[in-house]
Formats: sequence, C-alpha cells, structure tokens
Amino acid sequence: MSVGDAARHAGIPAGEVMARNAVTVLGPGHGPVVVFGHGYGTDQSVWEGIAERLAEEHQVVLFDYVGSGRSMLAAYDEQRYDSLHGYAEDLIEVLDAVGVSNVLFVGHSVSGMIGALAAIRRPELFSTLLMISASPRYLDDDDYRGGFSKADVTGLLDAIDANQLAWASSLAPAVTARPDRPEITERVRSQFAATAPRVATHFARVTFLSDNRHRLGEIPVPCVVLQSQGDIICPPNIGAYLRDRIPNCSLIELDASGHFVHLTEPGLIETYIRAAL
Repeated sequence: MSVGDAARHAGIPAGEVMARNAVTVLGPGHGPVVVFGHGYGTDQSVWEGIAERLAEEHQVVLFDYVGSGRSMLAAYDEQRYDSLHGYAEDLIEVLDAVGVSNVLFVGHSVSGMIGALAAIRRPELFSTLLMISASPRYLDDDDYRGGFSKADVTGLLDAIDANQLAWASSLAPAVTARPDRPEITERVRSQFAATAPRVATHFARVTFLSDNRHRLGEIPVPCVVLQSQGDIICPPNIGAYLRDRIPNCSLIELDASGHFVHLTEPGLIETYIRAAL
C-alpha cells in the first residue's frame, strides 16, 4: 500500500498523522518491518538503541502516542483517549500513514494491549505481537491478581495530581527495580516528570482502570509475551494468564527484574525481537 493509498484508507492525511505522532522511520524499505510502541509516561526514545541496531537490516517505525514525547499536544482529546481504543486508532493510523502492513509490533506495558486491540480491528497490519510486561487488567478482581487494589490506583492518581515531580521521583526506582542502574532510574523519572500534567493523570486513569481480559481470545495473530520478574506493575502471574488465554501465544520468562527491561537489558530484548522476526 502506498502512502497515498494508506492516507485515503485512514481518512486522514498521512503527513498530518506523521506530524501528530512524531513518526520516525529508520532503515531500508525492504524485509520485515518492526514497529515499536512505548508505555505510559515514556516516549519513543526508550527504544533508540535497539531500534538503531535493527534498522541496519530492517525498516523500523517509531512514534509517540498523542500527549507523549514530541507528539502534538494540541491533538490530545480526552474523549478520543478515554479508552485504549483511541490509542489503538493512533497506531492503525500511523501504520496506514507509513504504508506498512504485516509488521512485528513490539509493545511495552500498556502498548501490549493497544497493539492487541489494533490487531483485532485490522489483523492484516500485523504479523506478530511481541508484548513486554503487558497486562490486560491492573486491578485485582475476585480470583484475578492484577497487582493493584482500587485504593492503590486512587492513591496513584491523587499523587500525580498533588505533586507530579515527587510522584515521578518515588515511582521511578520502584518500577525499574534496579538500584545498580541509577542512570535508568533517572531516565524513567525524567520522562514521567516531563509528561504534560493533564495527560499524566488522564492516561494513568485510562491505563490502570482498563480491562481487556474479555478481548484476549479475539487476538488474531501470533503473540510472544516477555515477562520479567519483580515487576510491581505487571506481576509474574500475568504472563501465564496471557499465554493461557490468547489463542496463539508463547511465554518467555526473563531472567531480569523490573518493568523497564528494554532499558535495563536492551541486548536481551533485542535477541527476542530478532527471534520473532
């Protein structure tokens, strides 16, 4: 599909999408295409090292969800982004604007479910979903252990509202879980702190109150789940939960800690991306 055809298919000018989502395209225009989706509170820069190495052989697409990174903040619409479907629409529009299909989508954290929703809607755009520390629901529910109580999430949202900088400083070391890598903790802290305040709270609410468990059986493409240990955002049991409910899914339990393994262990994650290709 050409860029022009893609733009017509999406109903929005390709150039507008490219600017809105700060789309970056790297590498040769042949072979399997790799598309990276960042998680809450970060942006496409978290993939830079891995993306640059992969771009020596593959076309690589990076982008920022609206409200994150270098995206157009003016395009942030609370109604559109009041569920993960709005972000899935962003992803579909990015792929159409670039003119790619049958891609390997690498999604960290909430991007795992965003990729799943996009694949359910437009399966021809995806060959494989590689989910890193992804969860279909963060709240505990009956015998389901998501890792958070409703009070936990309320407290998190209140903390962002009260003092975003203090919240970022306290959360970053907990989610990276690597005291031996203070530079990674600082990188995550600075990205959390840099998120526009109205986006930080709204996106957090949408993320942590989402529930996509009922959609897992609809995912039409193969999935690979990378599950780290000691992850307070996505507990270790979530990997097996996804494996058992997604029709074509394999689980890889990583010998790594924390929620940001693509930053703390980029070589390890790159190995599994190459295997998925």
